[in-house]
Amino acid sequence: LGTARRDGAMAAVLGVEALGPGPWPTEDPFLFAVHHDDRFPPGGPDLGPHRSLLRGRNIGADFGHADWNMYHGETVPGFPKHPHRGFETVSVVRHGCIDHTDSLGCAGRFGGGDVQWMTAGRGISHTEMFPLIDAKAENRVELFQIWLNLPRARKMAAPSFKMLWGEQLPRIRSEDSQGRKVDITLIAGALEGLAPPSPPPASWASEPEGGLAIWTGRLDPGAAWEVPPGPAGANRAVYLFGPGAKAASVDGRPLRGECKVKLRADVAARIAAGDRETEFLLLQARPIGEPVVQHGPFVMTSREEIRQAFADYQRTGFGEWPWPSDSVVHAREEGKFAKYADGHVERPHSENIVAA
Repeated sequence: LGTARRDGAMAAVLGVEALGPGPWPTEDPFLFAVHHDDRFPPGGPDLGPHRSLLRGRNIGADFGHADWNMYHGETVPGFPKHPHRGFETVSVVRHGCIDHTDSLGCAGRFGGGDVQWMTAGRGISHTEMFPLIDAKAENRVELFQIWLNLPRARKMAAPSFKMLWGEQLPRIRSEDSQGRKVDITLIAGALEGLAPPSPPPASWASEPEGGLAIWTGRLDPGAAWEVPPGPAGANRAVYLFGPGAKAASVDGRPLRGECKVKLRADVAARIAAGDRETEFLLLQARPIGEPVVQHGPFVMTSREEIRQAFADYQRTGFGEWPWPSDSVVHAREEGKFAKYADGHVERPHSENIVAA
């Protein structure tokens, strides 16, 4: 339940855990969180790295490089066709872009601060490819992907996705008397009277009692921001990443590098930057509190449901694949767009692929 500080107030920090190069530790209802930050070379005619740069890489499973990774892509980096069932993916793309196609016939290109919120529900197959749009300069692709569990009663919801374009996301900006700035972006969860677009209806984020929040923040050197008290009983974590994490502090506790700081949700906590810009991701929600049985891309509540998921996928593929390949990328000159299952095409006003 937390401990008291010397001044008698309840301490906000419940624990600190160092972050490694792979997925970050999460708590119910969050299943998975990963931060990718690749500095890809200029793109070739096929929107992938030039062939000569692929020598010596484990194509098909290329992970763990300090500069850039092909992941499961063979020509273009990314994640070719793969299935999901029983949860949601929230993809927050801060630099570069992702090309999406799926078994519903949907497609899209998004990035530069955009968020795709996909409900896998009863099952979907999709691709997430990272086209190298710039043929002359570095192609940076930086993103978070967060897996959010679905309650048992909604695991078989109809699959869908929704775009939260960067221009739609509320941002709270402040500046102190010395000109030091704080910039908070709201992806889910209201703050200071501002609320982002509504999440998909089947999502735990749509439950008022869920208290779910996904926020990102950037602090100038020397700046500070107070995370306000949230709902009692929620799991709340702040992930500090990048070089600034080495000099930052949370609730007066100095940090030594990239880390997850577990917070008591109903107590305010002060995040302070040191001598470098500091960035963070905040994940918060009350737990669903149901069994979690996961096998690869399927997340259910029992082993029998997992066996059924595999059987259903082998039988149906979660829908007929309407695309010419398992790793589709859109044309280099294509702008941002989202094509939905009903044929409707949506485009944002901004074409920027670098977050503001």
